[in-house]
Amino acid sequence: MYQALLTRRYLTRRIMPLLSALAVCLSTAMVLTTWSVMGGFLQVLLDSGKTFVGDVKIHQPSRGMQHYDKLIESLEADPQVARATPVVETFGVLSLPGDVTKPIQVLGIEPESYNAVTGYYDTLHWRALEKPSKHDPDQTDPRLHPPTPENQDRADRLELTWPKILENGMNLRRIDPRTLEHVPAMVPGIEVSGHVNQRQPGGWYLPQPLVDNPVDIFDWYTMPSHPRAKITLRVLPLTDSGHAVEMASRIMPVANEFRTGNYVFDNNLTIVPLALLQDMMHMDAAERVIGRGGIEIDPQTGKERIVPPRTVVEPARVNTVLVSAAPGVAVNDLRDRVQEIYDAFAIENRMPDASVQTWEQINAGFIGAVKKEIALVLVLFTFISITAVFLVLSIFWSMVNEKTRDIGILRSLGASRAGIAWLWLRYGLVIGLVGSALGGLLSYVIVRNINPIHEWLGSAFNVVVWDPKVYYFTEIPNKVDPTTMMIVLAGGVLASALGALVPSLRAAFMDPVRALRYE
Repeated sequence: MYQALLTRRYLTRRIMPLLSALAVCLSTAMVLTTWSVMGGFLQVLLDSGKTFVGDVKIHQPSRGMQHYDKLIESLEADPQVARATPVVETFGVLSLPGDVTKPIQVLGIEPESYNAVTGYYDTLHWRALEKPSKHDPDQTDPRLHPPTPENQDRADRLELTWPKILENGMNLRRIDPRTLEHVPAMVPGIEVSGHVNQRQPGGWYLPQPLVDNPVDIFDWYTMPSHPRAKITLRVLPLTDSGHAVEMASRIMPVANEFRTGNYVFDNNLTIVPLALLQDMMHMDAAERVIGRGGIEIDPQTGKERIVPPRTVVEPARVNTVLVSAAPGVAVNDLRDRVQEIYDAFAIENRMPDASVQTWEQINAGFIGAVKKEIALVLVLFTFISITAVFLVLSIFWSMVNEKTRDIGILRSLGASRAGIAWLWLRYGLVIGLVGSALGGLLSYVIVRNINPIHEWLGSAFNVVVWDPKVYYFTEIPNKVDPTTMMIVLAGGVLASALGALVPSLRAAFMDPVRALRYE
């Protein structure tokens, strides 16, 4: 009973214990904020990989894979596989408006199956929004308003609305304004045309006309076949032996743009139809000469005759197949099963070995480095936070000295050594609970508002801490994991209790007679 009374009095009528609570608060907030941001960075990195890779990637970069439709059929027949999709991936160059040339990674996909594996449709940026974000009170995001070109007849004729633009991106096609027929179109990342798209502080993108090559938003996003807004894609096909052949180029319109939040993808990737890229890379179905022709003697007539060269039709090829796991199937288990299926397929079709990896395995070096960096920073911050233990110890040691006569009175009234020890230990636990709760609240507020805070620092002091070119993502991770929070808060309470342990034992083993005589 007396422990609760004295704990409340000491806590509410003393300034020094509040310093201990403040130390615990700041230590807890520092560790939790760091862990939340860096742990969130790692989680977003792992999750973003699946956006364009799925769960498992089969990659055969040299010859590519013939009869890939049979491989996909075998994969999707397995209960551990949800869907599989063929992809051609290569490197290319984009010629953008404003005489800008940009190296790019190109993916050729089948939109429907690719979306089933990766969720591609969800990444398409240009679509209608029903309500503005909380950072856009003035509703300046162009997706909140229907496209309004100067030539409304043109828009009506081509059905250029946000739903139509979204559909164009989903199907990788556009309407040719001259023939009114669908033509293949590309979907680049939102940062690819960085000189056209400008990211606003609130997080949305606002197209900017080019100074020396004016193209309005409607021309760029809905009419890129306009003479001033054409994009040229160039790729370099390779032979089976790895030798380059003549570069292939194609002028293409833009159907939409995708946004994943991963700067590497959004700035360095563009998506085109699979059949188009197969054609440009000479990976489509084609007739190949396998024998020489010539002149031979007809055994029946004895006359010479011309023998044409023998040919064979080679099926189309892809160099990548992406696979998604069925519900409840672990990614590593899926990888092992996909490896077995591919090995059987390769033997049957005389195909070379291929790399079968998960996203985490593909980027094991980088992800491992991030994990080690997180562990190192947390260890360093934990050691820094230990100062809170010594601060609590020193404050409680001083308070025990100050309250020596109170301890003597309690002992003379029958309080046990365990009761005295529990009084001060309980006091330390309360300090830890108060400090940890305040630290958790402070960290939560900081993490949840870390992007506005970062934007304010950039506008007020020109400070850019989180550069997406360095940290991959355009936004700082701002979610606090409940498990992480509980671990850090429990650590703050434990640190406070450890700091109060030695002073509580000292108080418990005081001689009551000497304590009463203490001046």
